Amino acid sequence: MPTRFSKTRKHRGHVSAGYGRIGKHRKSPGGRGMAGGQHHHRTNIDKFHPGYFGKVGMRYFHKTNQQFWKPTVNVDKLWSLVPTEQRDAYLSGKKTDVAPVIDLLPLGYSKVLGKGRLPQIPVVVRARYVSRDAEEKIKAAGGVVELVA
Repeated sequence: MPTRFSKTRKHRGHVSAGYGRIGKHRKSPGGRGMAGGQHHHRTNIDKFHPGYFGKVGMRYFHKTNQQFWKPTVNVDKLWSLVPTEQRDAYLSGKKTDVAPVIDLLPLGYSKVLGKGRLPQIPVVVRARYVSRDAEEKIKAAGGVVELVA
């Protein structure tokens, strides 16, 4: 439980009485923190923190950050993007009338690369970019590649 008054009797005989050697129970005469960086502390800021104040260069309005956004997925991982119950039905041969459509953009991919093997089951792949090897492998399996903007 906090007491109403500080127990000053306990500090008698101790030089600083708990208020430290340097500050000695006074407020901060120069201001707290970075106060006065452009005024009375300017020499210190200029010497030890050059460039802290002010602006440099020009701002780039309307900058397109995602200009080269092209996350890739390989051909051997395409079937892992199909939901499990559907994948099992296709791979076991129960579902043969309709080919699965794998739309890569909602899944976070933009380009299909040709590494790995593809099961010989037709599949429709929608992507922005497809490498030549990937397109050949998908078509060899009886599938179709659709380029999406």
